[in-house]
Amino acid sequence: MKVACVGGGPAGLYLSILLKRQDPSHDVTVHERNPEGSTYGWGVTYWHGLLDRMRSCDPQSARAVEERSVRWSDGVAHVGDLTTRHHGDEGFGIGRHRLLEILTERARELGVTVRFEDEITAGEPPEADLVVAADGVHSALRARHAGHFGTRVLLGRNHYVWLGTTKVFDAFTFSFVDSGHGWIWCYGYGYGDGHSTCVVECAPHTYTGLGLDRLAERDQLALLEKLFHHVLDGHPLIGRAAPGAGAAPWPNFRTLTNRTWYRDNLVLLGDAAHTTHYSIGAGTTLALEDAVCLAGALREHPSLPQALAAYESRRRTALLSTQSAARLSAQWYENLPRYIRLPPHRMFALLGQRHSPLLPYVPPQVYYGLDKAAGRLEALRRLKRWLGPKVARSVQARAGRE
Repeated sequence: MKVACVGGGPAGLYLSILLKRQDPSHDVTVHERNPEGSTYGWGVTYWHGLLDRMRSCDPQSARAVEERSVRWSDGVAHVGDLTTRHHGDEGFGIGRHRLLEILTERARELGVTVRFEDEITAGEPPEADLVVAADGVHSALRARHAGHFGTRVLLGRNHYVWLGTTKVFDAFTFSFVDSGHGWIWCYGYGYGDGHSTCVVECAPHTYTGLGLDRLAERDQLALLEKLFHHVLDGHPLIGRAAPGAGAAPWPNFRTLTNRTWYRDNLVLLGDAAHTTHYSIGAGTTLALEDAVCLAGALREHPSLPQALAAYESRRRTALLSTQSAARLSAQWYENLPRYIRLPPHRMFALLGQRHSPLLPYVPPQVYYGLDKAAGRLEALRRLKRWLGPKVARSVQARAGRE
């Protein structure tokens, strides 16, 4: 089969790897419009579940990704002058540029043709048995048939900006600051090479009240460095604009969905098919899982229409819980004043519960108490399960002695 992957991000590259591993005779080409080594973003996050799936699909690339990742297991929240720390599941961070280097090198090893500075226009799609639109949220291939795909975009309320910093966080770090024009917050995590990602978010009235809509990027960064000096420890924030550029954009997050994910031999992958709010840190994971599912469907089904239908059905079902969690997570931040006046340890606990569909409808203090009570009940259930066999063995032994 001849396959053209349009877009050299994680989704397109990983799909090309999986297809060549399944059948080396596949003719697979990845078309990337940007020069090699240039990429947007800073670091990406993932958890053990993705690493386990990657090991089962291609141990070599999984090993390279793990070796070049940093790890954390704690979360820290700074709310004004107060701080709380919690231990949680182990997470991983890796530079987006490093991840793409690993996947590009692995794809080439397997015989994939990777073409950089090779832009595919909507009017001239490549000739192939299968064309994969892995060209992101602004996919040109999808836009050409937007009516067929039923593309829908919902804009979030808050503004955000994606930055880097030379401050290396030792935990997944949250900081909430009362700016005088409303709350503004950041979350940061390390990803290697002496850098961390730092995402800053605020409500519209805070964005305009601080003048972030008017300040040149260097002045935006100076203001943010002052607001978050207590977590940056004197380290700078790093933007993307050229020196002397005007105001850096603070977009509203675009939640994108599609009614269907394929048309004839064209199929959507990753952000071209769906997006989920960045606050759950699942974008890269979902893109790679799309690739795993599509490769599996192509292997299992003899005809292309059957394979693409199976891929769409499976991924739609798998995404339901994640999309719900992302929507609720975004809403939690949009309603931050509801939670921010709680004691920090309680606020942080509800931050961890922000995916709950019940939380928006229960007073936060009441929800916190119910959650603590449920946790104690679960602990009692675990103790009962642990003691049950021991008590039974003790009774049996005593009966034997009698």
